[in-house]
Amino acid sequence: MIIENKKYTVLDIVRLPLNCSPLYGILIAISKILDGIIPSLLILATAKFIDISISVVSSGGDLKKVFPSIFLVVAIVGYSWISVRLIKFVEIKLEIKLREDLRLGMVKKRARLSYKYIENSESWDLISRVCKDPESKLSKAYINFLDLISMIIKVAGLLFILIAQVWWAALIILAVSVPLFMLSMKSGKATYEADKETSKYKRKYEYLKEVLTGRESVDERSLFRFSNNINKKWWDQYEISRKIILKTEAKWFIRMKAGGIITSFISIFIIIVLIKPVTSGLITIGMFISLVNAVTSLIQMLSWNLSFLVGELTKNIEYLKDLTNFSSLKEEKGATDNPLETPVKFKSLEFKNVRFKYPQTENYILDGMSFVIEHGKHYAFVGSNGAGKTTITKLITGLYDEYEGDILIDGNNIREYSQSYLKALCSVVYQDFAKYYISFKDNLSIGRINGIKNKGNDMLIQDAVSTMSLNDVIESLPHGMDTPLGKIKSKGVDVSGGQWQRIAMARAIISPSPLRILDEPTAALDPISESNIYEKFEEISRGGTTIFISHRLGSTKLSDEIFVLGNGQVVESGNHNELISKNGVYTEMYESQKGWYL
Repeated sequence: MIIENKKYTVLDIVRLPLNCSPLYGILIAISKILDGIIPSLLILATAKFIDISISVVSSGGDLKKVFPSIFLVVAIVGYSWISVRLIKFVEIKLEIKLREDLRLGMVKKRARLSYKYIENSESWDLISRVCKDPESKLSKAYINFLDLISMIIKVAGLLFILIAQVWWAALIILAVSVPLFMLSMKSGKATYEADKETSKYKRKYEYLKEVLTGRESVDERSLFRFSNNINKKWWDQYEISRKIILKTEAKWFIRMKAGGIITSFISIFIIIVLIKPVTSGLITIGMFISLVNAVTSLIQMLSWNLSFLVGELTKNIEYLKDLTNFSSLKEEKGATDNPLETPVKFKSLEFKNVRFKYPQTENYILDGMSFVIEHGKHYAFVGSNGAGKTTITKLITGLYDEYEGDILIDGNNIREYSQSYLKALCSVVYQDFAKYYISFKDNLSIGRINGIKNKGNDMLIQDAVSTMSLNDVIESLPHGMDTPLGKIKSKGVDVSGGQWQRIAMARAIISPSPLRILDEPTAALDPISESNIYEKFEEISRGGTTIFISHRLGSTKLSDEIFVLGNGQVVESGNHNELISKNGVYTEMYESQKGWYL
C-alpha cells in the first residue's frame, strides 16, 4: 500500500480497508447492515408472536398458528448469535491483511522521509502517533464507522415503528438525540487532543520503562541501584499523562451521561403514556411490549452506544488529520535506492564557507566552514564536543541539504548528485553505530549490499574479519558466522561492546566506497585501544580516502592533514608536526592528552 500525499477524509476509513481486502471488507459491511435491520424485524416478529399467542390462548384456537412466528423469532435470534462470532473472525483477518499492506507502506514512507524529521521532536511525535499500530486503528475505524451506519439503520427502523404507532414519541426522542450527537463529536475530538498532548509524556515513560526493565541497562541497574530514582521519574511522567486523560474523559463523561439520564426520564414518560392506548384497544398488547422494547433500545443506543461510536469516529477523523500531515512530510528523492553498482570515484570534496544550523534552532553549528579533502589522503577532524564534527559527516552523506555556502564534489554542487551516488561514495561508522540482530555474516555483508549474493563477497568478509581481529569471536560462536547475534532469536548470542564495535568497523571495511569515515566509533574504548584500531583501519584503507573524527588525538599522527574545529570553523590545519610547531589550540589539546598514550 502506498501512503499518498493527500488529504485523508472519512471516505478513506472505508476506502483503505476495501482496497487492502475487498472480500473481508464487504463481508463485514453486509453483516453490519443486517445487524441494523434485525432489531426492527425482531420487534415486529415478537409483537406478532405475542399477539398470536394471546389470541390462541384466549380463544382456544389452533396452536400451530404460533409456530411460524416463533420460528421467525428463533431464526433472527440464532442469526444474531452466530453472526457475532463469525464476523469477529473476519475482522481479525481484515486487521492481519491491513497489517501486511499498511505497515509496509508506513515503513517505505518513513524510509523516504527527509532526515530532519527524525531529529525533530514535534515531527517525531507525529510519526510515532501515526505509525503505532496503524492497522489496528484503521480496522477499528472501519468497523466503528460500519457500527455507526448499523446504528443509524437501527434507530431509523425503531423510529419508523414508533411513528407508525405514536408519532410524537419519535419526534421527542429525535429532538433529544441531536445535542447528544454534538456532544459525542466534541468528546471524541477532546479525547484525541488529550492523547496528542500526552504523547510526549508517554514517550518518556516508555523509555524509562525500558531503562527499568530492559536487558541493555541491567548491569548498571545492579551496580548503581538507580531503580528507585528512575521509577519515581517514570511515575511522574505516567501520572501527568494519566491525569490529562482522566480530566478530559471525566469532563465529557459527565456531560454525556447527564444527557442520557434526561433521555431515560423521557422514555419512562413515553412508556407510561402508552398504557392508555393499550387499555383502550388502540394498541395491541404485543405491539405495546414491542414499543417498550423499542423505546428502551433507543434510549440505550442514544445514551451509550451512539455517544461511544460518534466519539470514536471523531477520534478516527483526528487520526486521519495526523495521517494527512504525515503523508505531506517531505520525502528525499532516491532515499530508498541502493548505492550505485558501478565504482564511484572522486578527486576532491570541498566545503566553501558553509553555514548550517539544525531546523528550528537559532545557533549555527557551522559558521563559515571551509576545507578541502583530496582523494587518497587521510584526514582527521578534531575539536571539543559540539564543535560540529558529526554535523560535517551528515552534510557529506546528504542527510541535510539546507545549508548556506557550497559543498562541492569535483567542483560540482553536492545537491546535483543522486542519493545512490552519495551512498556509494561514503562508508561511515558512527559513535552510535547500529547493532543488527541478524547473523554475524549478514552483519558484515550489508556493508556491501549490492554484492551480498556474490560468492566473492565471502573472501572480502574473511579479510575484514582478520583485519579487525574477529576470528576468535567467530570461533566462540556455536554456528560460526551463521550464528544470530543478539537475544531476539532463541539461538542468538550477544557479544561484548568492544566486539560490536569491531563488527561495525569490519562492515565499513568491506564497503567499496572510496571515502571512509570513522565518527568516534571507538569512544567507549581506552585511548590506546582506540589508537590501535585506527592504525589497522588506516592500513587497510591505503589507496583510498579516510576521515577520522575524534575529540581524542590518538589517530591524528596517521593523518596527512588535521583540521582543528572551533566556533563553527577550521581554526587550524596541517599535519601533526606542523600543528605542534604552531603552539596553538592543537598543541594545547595534545599536551593535555598525551599522557593517555604513554
